[in-house]
Amino acid sequence: MSEANEFAAVTKAFSGLGVDENLFISSLGRWNRYQRESYRVSTPAFFKEDERQFQRWSDHHILQLRQEFLRLKDAVVLYTMHPWERDARLFKEALLLKVPQHDVLIETACTRSSEDLLGARKAYHSLFEHSIEEDIAHHIKAQERKLLVALVSSYRYEGPRVNEDLAKSEAKVFVNALKDAKKNLIEDEEIVRILSIRSKLHLKAIYSHYKEMTGHFLDEDLDGDLILKQVVQCLCSPQTYFSKILIASLRLDVEESAKDSVTRVIVTRADDDDMKLIKEEFQSKYGTTLAAKIEEVANGSYRDFLLTIIAKSN
Repeated sequence: MSEANEFAAVTKAFSGLGVDENLFISSLGRWNRYQRESYRVSTPAFFKEDERQFQRWSDHHILQLRQEFLRLKDAVVLYTMHPWERDARLFKEALLLKVPQHDVLIETACTRSSEDLLGARKAYHSLFEHSIEEDIAHHIKAQERKLLVALVSSYRYEGPRVNEDLAKSEAKVFVNALKDAKKNLIEDEEIVRILSIRSKLHLKAIYSHYKEMTGHFLDEDLDGDLILKQVVQCLCSPQTYFSKILIASLRLDVEESAKDSVTRVIVTRADDDDMKLIKEEFQSKYGTTLAAKIEEVANGSYRDFLLTIIAKSN
């Protein structure tokens, strides 16, 4: 089927004229981010161009789709969204829960490029008429608020240069802080500053120097502070973090809320180099492929859609 015909067929499926789940799997699931962008641009009935230069879903059609079919709906809707809108909506949903989902805020803020994180913040302005920083400050009153605001506000250097002497010095900051049993690490200004402003290559150098100094991995030594552990993993080894999220969520007895994590991780990582690394880490750590685990636990068209997405990174 030509791309134009595929676009027309997917539009028909999205129009409420009967949901063709096989079409979503065979066509939409194989599209790369550029094909999905082309689809959004060419389908003004469903997507409108926002003043901040992204194509946003019509709220009416999102509601319509979510009433039309089951778990596949969220995967399809999220996968079709502009990445900025998708991340902005994930931020918002995480904050509106009775207990805000810190992990969603952390993984999105720490694993996106500086430009994509800035784009998500712009989309958040358009969609919700607030800043993400403002809403975090409003919804989160605990001690982690300062760190989370700093992370979502970050615009990191992404070049190749690393000052090894500075990285070694900042690794010592972590060594000394972890030795001080009285210190509350998440409120330590130096640690918040380092984690929120340094480039990811610089932070990986800190991670390496910390291992040389202590014989331990930094994230392992942060077992007593889950939020800081998640931040360090997302910044330094996101494949480790996402593999753990997936294995915890891909269980037959898992709660419904945890199943949403499978959709979120696979759809939001589909177009990144992350997915290939996640699959390699998952197989190395758990002795089975991610695809095999999905086949074991998930069902029907939802399962097939996820398998189609992850197959693209082979």
